[in-house]
Amino acid sequence: MNLTTFWLIVFVVCIVIEIITMGLATIWFAGGALIAAIGAVFGMPLVVQVILFTAVSLILLFFTRPVAVKYFNKDRIKTNAESLVGKQAIVISEINNLQGIGQVTVSGQEWSARTTREGVTLPVGSVVAIRAISGVKLMVEDVTGQLSKEAEK
Repeated sequence: MNLTTFWLIVFVVCIVIEIITMGLATIWFAGGALIAAIGAVFGMPLVVQVILFTAVSLILLFFTRPVAVKYFNKDRIKTNAESLVGKQAIVISEINNLQGIGQVTVSGQEWSARTTREGVTLPVGSVVAIRAISGVKLMVEDVTGQLSKEAEK
């Protein structure tokens, strides 16, 4: 088997694995294998082909993967807790970071909550926006007076 055939087999195997997994894991190496195959067609030494394969694969991996992941994951539906970020909730138990207490209700579920700003206490009935999740606690910010239909659910 000549080197061109070898690199084309590597290319096809990487593409097949990528199609099966759809994990953006091997597509970068397929690009490297294709360039190495072109190098083999032009009679470049094996060392140069391996360098081409490695360099192109790493360049594709580090420079195009973040863009591709962002593009392919843009319509991904957030699940569980991460889907709560950006929603509004209602305080059902006073939130006080110093005492380490506080609860909110959002989408019919009760969650422990803390404020994003130290020294701020939020009374029962306050409307808050969920800004982040820290462990099992929602990090919230007061938006009372800006009640959305979502918080009323």
